[in-house]
Amino acid sequence: MQHRARIAGHLTGAVEDGEFTPVYEPLIELSTGTTQGYEMLARWHSPVLGHVSPEIFIPLIEEAGLIATMTDQLLRRAMQDATDWPAHVTLSVNVSPVQLRDPWFAQKMLRLIAETGFPGSRLIIEITENALVDNVAMARTTFESLRNQGVRIALDDFGTGYSSIARLRELPFDSVKIDREFIGRMSTDSTAAQITEAVLQLSQSLGLPVVAEGVENAEVADRLAALNCTIGQGRLYGQSMTAAEVRSLYHPPAAGRAVN
Repeated sequence: MQHRARIAGHLTGAVEDGEFTPVYEPLIELSTGTTQGYEMLARWHSPVLGHVSPEIFIPLIEEAGLIATMTDQLLRRAMQDATDWPAHVTLSVNVSPVQLRDPWFAQKMLRLIAETGFPGSRLIIEITENALVDNVAMARTTFESLRNQGVRIALDDFGTGYSSIARLRELPFDSVKIDREFIGRMSTDSTAAQITEAVLQLSQSLGLPVVAEGVENAEVADRLAALNCTIGQGRLYGQSMTAAEVRSLYHPPAAGRAVN
């Protein structure tokens, strides 16, 4: 408890000083093995506290009412970073319930797109079902404003909520992400494997691409590919990377060679 309180006491200053940085986790097309995009994740290395796990600081920063400010800062930096990536490579970002409750959220996002010059068609906003419980009508209006500018909306952690299927009917999603809780157990838990297969079949029948989170070995990746899952994400494809590390993949030294 004291440790949490100490961390919480540094949050405001950390946001003001820009101590939070974006890193990028690759999203791999299972049928080809090529990188189709990156998910932006937040990291915090405090000069005072050292490395602080996102599992600790994200809930605290939400409680402090600073999540929107931090995400805006990181997203601006991420959009600037991603303008240097190949034109087919997307940027995915998580949106919190607090942000989605803001009636000006869509306008703020579109302003960031305009100011950074990042194409809206390359931006994917990931939203969990829990972020939608307050006001589905407002969420629909927000989604429509963003999708009109090419931004895509993904339903994150699909299968962990009580009404995931209902959300697909109520709101215009462009893709679905299957929670790592199911993907990670596919090899050892027949129920998890059956749920994953059912989600894939449902999503495919609706014409929605599927991202599988938590892919940790080739066996699971091959199984997902055989089920026509679109994208894999997880430890199998390496650790999250800094902006400089991603850039070096596409703009290597003269003796190197760029990736596709």
